[in-house]
Amino acid sequence: MLGRSRRTFDNYSRHVAALALHFQCLPTELGPDQVQDYLYSLQQRSHTPSQTYFKHTVYGLRFLLKTEGLPYSYLKLPAIARSKKLPVVLSRREVWQMLKTASLLKHKLLVGLLYGCGLRCMEVRNLEVKHLDLDRRLLHIVQSKGNKDRLVPLSEHLIRGIKTYINIEHPVKYLFEGKGNPEGKGFDGRYSQRGVQWAVKRIAKDAGIIKEVNVHMLRHSYATHLLEDGVNIIMVQKLLGHANIENTMVYLHICT
Repeated sequence: MLGRSRRTFDNYSRHVAALALHFQCLPTELGPDQVQDYLYSLQQRSHTPSQTYFKHTVYGLRFLLKTEGLPYSYLKLPAIARSKKLPVVLSRREVWQMLKTASLLKHKLLVGLLYGCGLRCMEVRNLEVKHLDLDRRLLHIVQSKGNKDRLVPLSEHLIRGIKTYINIEHPVKYLFEGKGNPEGKGFDGRYSQRGVQWAVKRIAKDAGIIKEVNVHMLRHSYATHLLEDGVNIIMVQKLLGHANIENTMVYLHICT
């Protein structure tokens, strides 16, 4: 579909439709000033839209105009003030407490991989059994953010946990398989994003952690603890799969 996913087109359509409803006319009939005024009005709303929110409107309209052979070079993303907040991380004791508290082996391994390999939610959901190279103690992250692959090391604890889990659960394709109707709409066999998020929050709460824990906090903690252990920041950048070193340098500000 012209290099774009169905979900991307759905997002384009929804945001461009909102633009058309706002002006009560076809988007192709709008002038540059009207479009810029609309984007400005979005910025002034009480809630602060994210950069992604604007991208769907701008890129969707740009795609439409380009398809119709109309000028579109004037369409620019508005500047969004970035948050200056530093990421919140878990202590090593808190991570260990979560691992001890998780009652299901699946959840214990889930937390272990999110933290022990610094995985994003999408990455842990996309893990397939064939991506595990236990002999070389490596995990192959395939086509992640930015369509990039990377290899991350597996600890002996994780390898033992993975082997035990596979022997008990016998996953076929995805390491973490979801529950649902295989023929149901949208079900692809993976553990759902909501399921991963719920499991991490539930375990943190049961472990008595006061912080508002989310999936990405385990990745933040992984990066911070590596730097505290003296791992070179360039290596941390590679392990996290960051395109820019600036993204990794944030963790230097929260190291102890």
